[in-house]
Amino acid sequence: MKSSRRRALVAGAGVVLAGAVTAVALVAGGSQQESGEDRSERQALVAERGKSVMPFDLEQTTHRFTPTATGGVQDVVADQSGDTEQIGLIRAHLRKEAEAFGRGDFADPARIHGADMPGLAQLRDGHDRTEVRYEERADGATLTYTTKDSALVDALHDWFEAQLGDHGAHAESGH
Repeated sequence: MKSSRRRALVAGAGVVLAGAVTAVALVAGGSQQESGEDRSERQALVAERGKSVMPFDLEQTTHRFTPTATGGVQDVVADQSGDTEQIGLIRAHLRKEAEAFGRGDFADPARIHGADMPGLAQLRDGHDRTEVRYEERADGATLTYTTKDSALVDALHDWFEAQLGDHGAHAESGH
């Protein structure tokens, strides 16, 4: 093989290799702006993982996340008023989660959304500076998160925002 042709092949292989490395880096690292298709795949994965953690049906319920100046409010409600089965399942789950979060146990959200979920590590570390209050409502239940620590307020807001994105049509921003 002539040396000029060999150099051209080697140079071409280098370009292909560099392109492959870049593609792998982009896939592994992700991006701040996921495409709609990637977002849908992520939401489907979260919904599937959620089935092993949340006893209620995501198709029959809605998560509502409302940031506040001192933390936030998370409502989970049955889509159909009077759906006693879903309401009972929501209440049992959120009661359990309020107790766990109060101890710094955020294993369930980590199983659903991933251990690197925004805000999760800070909430776990700052659980002793955050009050988590459970309350029943006619159509489900509410968790109210309150803290005087501004960094934890920011972490709660980041955590809420991540959940809104991950739950897609099963979640909405509150007031």
